[in-house]
Amino acid sequence: MGYLRIFNPHPVKTGDEAQAEDLLLEVHLRDPILQVEVGKFVSGTEMLHLAVLHSRKLCVYAVSGTLGNVEHGNQYQITLMYEHNLQRTACNMTYGSFGGVKGRDLICIQSVDGMLMVFEQESFAFGRFLPGSLLPGPLAYSSRTDSFITVSSCRQVESYKYQVLAFATDADKRQETEHQKLGSGKRLTVDWTLNIGEQALDIRIVSFHQSASSVFVLGERNFFCLKDNGQIRFMKKLDCSPSSFLPYCSVSEGTVNTLIGNHKSMLHIYQDVALKWATQLPHIPVALRVGCLHDLKGVIVTLSDDGHLQCSYLGTDPSLFQAPIIESRELNYDELDVELKELQKVIKDFKSQGIWPMTEKEDDLEVSAIVSPNFDSVSQATDVEVGSDLVPSITVKVTLKNRVVLQKAKLSVYVQPPLVLTCDQFIFEFIEPEMTSTVAFSVYLKRNYTPSELEGNAVVSYSKSTDRNPDGIPRVIQCKFRLPLTLICLPDQPSKSAVHKLTIDTNKSPVSLLSLFPGKSWLRESFSALGLACGSTHSGLVSGFANQSDDDQVNVMGFRFIGGSQVTLLASKTSQRYRIQSEQFEDLWLITNELILRLKEYFGKQGIKDFSCSFSGCMPLQEYFELIDHHFELRINGEKLEELLSERAVQFRAIQRRLLTRFKDKTPAPLQHLDTLLDGTYKQVIALADAIEENQDNLFQSFTRLKSATHLVILLIGLWQKLSVDQIAILEAAFLPLQEDTQELGWEETVDAAIAHLLKTCLSKSSKEQALNLSSQLNMPKDTSRLKKHITLLCDRLAKGVRLCLSTDAAAPQTIVMPGGCAPIPESDLEERSVEQDSSELFTKHRFFMEESARPDVLALQGVLE
Repeated sequence: MGYLRIFNPHPVKTGDEAQAEDLLLEVHLRDPILQVEVGKFVSGTEMLHLAVLHSRKLCVYAVSGTLGNVEHGNQYQITLMYEHNLQRTACNMTYGSFGGVKGRDLICIQSVDGMLMVFEQESFAFGRFLPGSLLPGPLAYSSRTDSFITVSSCRQVESYKYQVLAFATDADKRQETEHQKLGSGKRLTVDWTLNIGEQALDIRIVSFHQSASSVFVLGERNFFCLKDNGQIRFMKKLDCSPSSFLPYCSVSEGTVNTLIGNHKSMLHIYQDVALKWATQLPHIPVALRVGCLHDLKGVIVTLSDDGHLQCSYLGTDPSLFQAPIIESRELNYDELDVELKELQKVIKDFKSQGIWPMTEKEDDLEVSAIVSPNFDSVSQATDVEVGSDLVPSITVKVTLKNRVVLQKAKLSVYVQPPLVLTCDQFIFEFIEPEMTSTVAFSVYLKRNYTPSELEGNAVVSYSKSTDRNPDGIPRVIQCKFRLPLTLICLPDQPSKSAVHKLTIDTNKSPVSLLSLFPGKSWLRESFSALGLACGSTHSGLVSGFANQSDDDQVNVMGFRFIGGSQVTLLASKTSQRYRIQSEQFEDLWLITNELILRLKEYFGKQGIKDFSCSFSGCMPLQEYFELIDHHFELRINGEKLEELLSERAVQFRAIQRRLLTRFKDKTPAPLQHLDTLLDGTYKQVIALADAIEENQDNLFQSFTRLKSATHLVILLIGLWQKLSVDQIAILEAAFLPLQEDTQELGWEETVDAAIAHLLKTCLSKSSKEQALNLSSQLNMPKDTSRLKKHITLLCDRLAKGVRLCLSTDAAAPQTIVMPGGCAPIPESDLEERSVEQDSSELFTKHRFFMEESARPDVLALQGVLE
């Protein structure tokens, strides 16, 4: 079947099955394998290589391995060094140091028609036909006499010197034996022959010592031991038909042990001609070897014709273990108490340091990333799909500085789609310490929708060598960088009205947007847009803005995403609030996050440390649920399209089979419109494949928008409940578990399982809910109602003051009720259903101002908006 397998068997108990790690390598070579040998077959090196003989090809491979951290992490592979395409069908081969060469092995292949082909590693040496050859027999090489020994179809053992083969007439110029000239000097002559009167199964050469060697021939009814000159040393008549044999040196000097397997599944061990041992095997051995495996000497390896590999040994395994004598001594319980307290203190100190060991103060590799302050003079954006907008690109430089010698450090850069990189993979070779390498690449927007984040990640993986592991321990270091908002956003006129609005409260006086978003382009575009968009009702406000072009009091600014929607940012002059509004709910995320980051940076530069943001409106869950439903609908459509495509493919193959049957029929029959049906089915298959591709593209865009909306909801929950960084990290792990969304493992079922786990642990109302009853397998749900109910319950319990943490001990509900419009947690299923209805009405509000319309500052801000 062409499979090459390499095993490293481990000892197991009787009756245990084979271990998976015993198979080191399995390769499908496609062509049937006739024989496998190991030797020095590659020029320039004395390392062992693997020679594999196929019927029309000889291949030589190098076997190499990569050491892993654990035993089952080791990896092995084979590499083709060279191959020879044979002109004749091969039968078997042998190898050795032909002609007395040193440090390398040559290969001799016998073809089915009796030709010997000699290969000197990568080159073909010569080919010779054996005289009178009819059927090929077993072939062996004797290094002591430098000759090839085979058994011809005349049932006689023949020996040919290598030098005679090398100087004989070339096989291409062969003439019949009776026409050869006796005095030519190039006639192929045999060294010696011996008639054994039966066909041979195998030939083996065994050396006793430096001065003598023996030729063992296994016949159909006997096995023979011959001297170097062809004389019989001894022979043994066998009782059963043999299947394989293996002679090897005996412990007794001057004798040879021989393993002979027969077709009765028996294994006989002979010392010369005396039977020393007989044992039953579970199969008929077609190949026999003796070796040393895992310090166990004399292991007999047998192989059956159906591929059963067995490692066994003769005799019994004696137990050499003796229980040591136990010293009887009295125990000092006071000393044991002191030792126990010391050990408990060591364990407590170790736990306080964390599970993982502390990292070194100085890393082996330093990684830093710098984003260029300006766009590229010539944009590197290619193949963009964002309409008529000009797409800029920006350069990012990543610098690596090593402290020690590192081999093959690999840098991988990742940004959120639809942002793309001009190059995302780099390889470094730090052959000396204190080397510095810098790479540069450009980032640009490729598609006409916004990414979920502007943060990029540069990850470097390398191996550090240690005394215990010279091949190195894999390590990873990463560096994050933030791309500018202007890469995906353009200044635009502010919008007077928008569907989605939210308000962020702060504890400090409002800041001019010009201070937060510096740059003349933003200011010029915002001013001109405001003067064109606002009417005479607010002319005083407009003239005030226009006349303050050099002032820093700018409280309205417009943004437009490249190929996307508009977002308007407003700052109140009197209250400490900022409003963000847009036509698309998910587009609020990037501007809101950018505003909060720039506010923190602005007040941080002024030395103000108590700056904080908050959100006091209702959570926009209804808008969030609409994006979840749209994403889930696309997943359902993809599943239906794949089922239709599978049905049409089955139909297409069935029509093909019927047409093929009609065409093969000797009596032609009408096609009965099968060709028309085939053409129509083909068009349906192509149309369904196009529809699946389009749906997958829409699903990818929907997942990106869903991630943006999820980031926004997590941000609002954090501002609403004043969550810490660790608590926000728990929410991000629950709501954003996947980087990619697939049909097999989707966002809905993964997030639902994570939120259900939080509700049953740290957000549980009582200890009864902490009994986990989660499904072990995630399946695509029928709808999103359960997920939406769990998200609503999570917000309700956070509103009631339940602490969000990973420890269930700290999950006791608190009595403090945080501000917001969330209903109480239901105490029963009936109450839960009623609360779901109230919550659905509660979270449908689109306005996020508190009911303080009578305040003058709110009236002024609403006047600017409307």
